[in-house]
Amino acid sequence: MPGSGRAELDAAGLDDPGLRAGYAACRALHAAHGRTYFLATRLLPAGRRPAVHALYGFARFADEIVDDLSDGRSATDRAAGIDALGRALDAALAGAEPDAGTAAGPVLLALVDTARRYAIDPVHFRDFLASMRMDTEVTEYAAYDDLARYMHGSAAVIGLQMVPILGTVVPREEAEPHAAALGVAFQLTNFLRDVGDDLDRGRVYLPADELAAFGVDRDLLEWCRRRRAHDPRVRAAIAHLVARTRAVYRRAAPGIGMLEPVSRACIGAAATLYGGILDRVADAGYDAVLHRRVRVGTARRAAVAVPGLARAVAARTPVRAAGVDGRVRTPSPARDA
Repeated sequence: MPGSGRAELDAAGLDDPGLRAGYAACRALHAAHGRTYFLATRLLPAGRRPAVHALYGFARFADEIVDDLSDGRSATDRAAGIDALGRALDAALAGAEPDAGTAAGPVLLALVDTARRYAIDPVHFRDFLASMRMDTEVTEYAAYDDLARYMHGSAAVIGLQMVPILGTVVPREEAEPHAAALGVAFQLTNFLRDVGDDLDRGRVYLPADELAAFGVDRDLLEWCRRRRAHDPRVRAAIAHLVARTRAVYRRAAPGIGMLEPVSRACIGAAATLYGGILDRVADAGYDAVLHRRVRVGTARRAAVAVPGLARAVAARTPVRAAGVDGRVRTPSPARDA
C-alpha cells in the first residue's frame, strides 16, 4: 500500500515477515509522533530508513510507558514497566526471540535486528532506559550538570546509536562527540518547546540554578501556566536557555560534514528544522511556550526538505568512493538504495 514503507524494507533486504511487521510498527510510531524527524529521515537512502525507524520506535515505546498519563498508573508501576522492557531487551540481545504477541515484541524484533546489522553498542540502549527510569523518580534538576547526566541517556546516546547507520568519512570516534551533541541539542529544544506540557506532567527540565539567576522558580512557572500569565523574568530565562541551546547546535555542526555524503542531507535538514523551533520560540516572545506548543509550519518543513532531497539524490549517484581506510567502495543497492 502507498506509504507503507514496503520499498524501504525491500531496499534493506528484509524478507522475514515477522521482522517486516516489527519494522512497520516502528515506522508507524515514527510517522505518528516524530513528524519533523520522520520527514528528515526521508532524505536517507531507502535501505537505511528502517533502522532509523527502529531506533525511534523503541525510544517512543519506552517514552509512552513513562509519559502516558491516561492509564492512571503510579510512578512505581511505570518504573516497573521500564524495568520489564529492559529485561526483555537484554533477553532479545542475548538471542531470545521476542514475543510478537506482546506490545513490545515487534519493536524489540526490529531494534535487535538493527543493533546486529549495524553493530550498535547495547550499552546505548541500557543507558537510554536508565534515563527513562529517572523520569519516574526525578521531577526537576538543580543544575545543568545534573540535567546533562539525564540527557546522556535520553539524548546523547541516540546520536551515538545513529552514527553506524549514517556512516562516516572519518574514524567513527571523531564523529561521535558531535553526534552526541546534536542529540542533546534536539532534546534541549524539545524541553524549551514543551515547558508547559512537562509542567502538567509534574516535571521541569530547565536547570533550577539558571532559572534562579533570573528570579524564576518552579512556583512562578506553574503560576504563569495556571493563570496564562506572562512574566519578564520568565521571558529572560527562556531567552537565555535558547541561546545556550543554539551554542550546542554550533558544537554539533562540524559532525555533519563527517558523515557519509548520502546521510548529510538528512541530518542537516533535521538540525535546520529543530533549530527552527528555537526561532519560533523567540518569535512567540519566549515565555509563550508555557501556554502553547510552537511548531515549524508545513511550508517551512517543505522549504527545507525539497532542496535537501535534491542533495540527497545527487549524493546517491552510484560512484566508486574511497572509504576511511583509503579503499574504494562501490555503494550496495541493499544498503544505499
